[in-house]
Amino acid sequence: MHDTGTASTGSTAHPSRRTLLAAGAGLTAALAAAAPATAAGAPDDSALRALVSRMTPEEKVGQLFVTRVYGHSATDPDQADIDANLKEIGVRTAAELVERYRVGGIIYFAWAHNTRDPHQIADLSDGIQRASLGLPHGLPVLISTDQEHGIVARVGKPATLFPGAMALGAGGSRPDARTVGRLAGAELRAMGIRQNYSPVADVNVNPANPVIGVRSFGADPRAVSALVAAEVAGYQGSGVAATAKHFPGHGDTNVDSHTGFPTITHSRELWEELDAPPFRAAIAAGIDSIMTAHLMVPALDDSGDPATLSHPILTGILRERLGYDGVVVTDSLGMEGVRSKYGDDRVPVLALRAGVDQLLNPPDLDLAWNAVLTSVREGELTEARLDESVLRILRLKAKLGLFRAPYVGHAGVERTVGTRGHLAAADRIAERTTTLLVNEGRLLPLSRRRHPRVLVVGADPASPSGTTGPPTGVLAGALTELGFSATALPTGTAPSAATIAKAVAAARDVDAVVAATYNVTAGSGQQALVEQLVATGRPVVAVAIRNPYDVARLPSVPAFLAAYSWTDVELRAAARVIAGRARPRGRLPVPVQRADDPEQVLYPIGYGLTY
Repeated sequence: MHDTGTASTGSTAHPSRRTLLAAGAGLTAALAAAAPATAAGAPDDSALRALVSRMTPEEKVGQLFVTRVYGHSATDPDQADIDANLKEIGVRTAAELVERYRVGGIIYFAWAHNTRDPHQIADLSDGIQRASLGLPHGLPVLISTDQEHGIVARVGKPATLFPGAMALGAGGSRPDARTVGRLAGAELRAMGIRQNYSPVADVNVNPANPVIGVRSFGADPRAVSALVAAEVAGYQGSGVAATAKHFPGHGDTNVDSHTGFPTITHSRELWEELDAPPFRAAIAAGIDSIMTAHLMVPALDDSGDPATLSHPILTGILRERLGYDGVVVTDSLGMEGVRSKYGDDRVPVLALRAGVDQLLNPPDLDLAWNAVLTSVREGELTEARLDESVLRILRLKAKLGLFRAPYVGHAGVERTVGTRGHLAAADRIAERTTTLLVNEGRLLPLSRRRHPRVLVVGADPASPSGTTGPPTGVLAGALTELGFSATALPTGTAPSAATIAKAVAAARDVDAVVAATYNVTAGSGQQALVEQLVATGRPVVAVAIRNPYDVARLPSVPAFLAAYSWTDVELRAAARVIAGRARPRGRLPVPVQRADDPEQVLYPIGYGLTY
């Protein structure tokens, strides 16, 4: 059967107001019977407590889980998504998922085909709410996603994509960070997404960090704290729950917790000085949720357990010492960092015992759900402990207006998502982030008269953000629009000798070369490419499209810009800086050490040239 309420765009029929009201009638009646609502229409705390007291253990356990589900529609996904759901979750659709497990939350991913376009996302959100609220004692679902912007985003064009955290760190503007949160939050809310797993509160002090890097605002805890608090204020002012991550801090590791189990060797004193301040700032700003890290910090807990499963860290430090009483959500329970010591049945139980409220994306939902329920029935977890977490989750849902207005429709999408004003704001903010580190002989800005023909070479990493891409094509297109005759020649992240030779030959036929670099390492093909391009005598401008640390590996390049990401908005800003249509105004938010002597700083925090 075709579900008219969750189809994509076009002349789609939508459920009537009568249908939507009927779907939530049972919930409204239950709350009204329990206690009065607040003046804003949300249930007050006594009503929520009464609601929790009447829930079954199965309903309570369901509220603790936030899980993925495949498909663009809550009831009518594509067959391939039905097959994936059956294989991984044992249900066909999102509607069946909420019926079977009464899950409190669903997380959207592009790879799960949840985020085709803004209208479809709104329809999916409404379909999920309708399925849940139509159940006996049905509750609204808290829909979440990872929309950090920069290199991590799940909702792409035509929604607005803003500069990522390290770019904002280079801009150094708290008003800009607040604006990003406010506008991005408004767009998410219009699509029915009420919880965003952002901002990253990790202080990135390790250039070799494989998982955080440019997702962090920088290496200065005071600067990071200010920007975290500003972005939290922006998101939550738009009615979206912000999430500071990854507690107690993931900024100094050379292991990716997706694939391994990192250890942070900071002393307790160093943790207090370096890692804790952004989380303290987030708590002071009224952060709605905090995400745990799947890593070990022996100075905080020497048991060998990851922080996600650590009672001393989550309850002793986060709850009791820092005074946080909001929602604590795990990072994905499918990551190796949390699975290396215990089985998938024990992890969710231990996380709850440690002080977690929301269990995010377990690899086997049925196993995890039943493990938690069994632990309650056998007395390992008390129902009172469950009640604490369920009440926190329901309080957050009430704060976000999900009891009062769970549906979004299309009007908000039309009014809010990807508007001209939001896109213009993203461009203006990006122009304040591009950082110029090298400009020998005042090569930049390039002159259209002296350098009319430009070759753009370099890495073309797959965009994680639903942007236009590939980066070399975006840069070439932007430079062409600015009056140059630019062509793109992708050379990849590991160019071979033949590819380098082709690029060098092409460089001899142009007036200047722009090389997009992506995590350059010693002796790599990217390093050889730039060196051989410089040797042609043609002016070469390197643009780091991820980590700014690339500059230390390219000592011969005459001009170097840090763009911090390969999303369109940051690449277009870099092009305007190259062309002289915008002045470089960014300042390094992290230090860059010498490649041959990491103890020596090549470019300190705050460094940046202009013209």
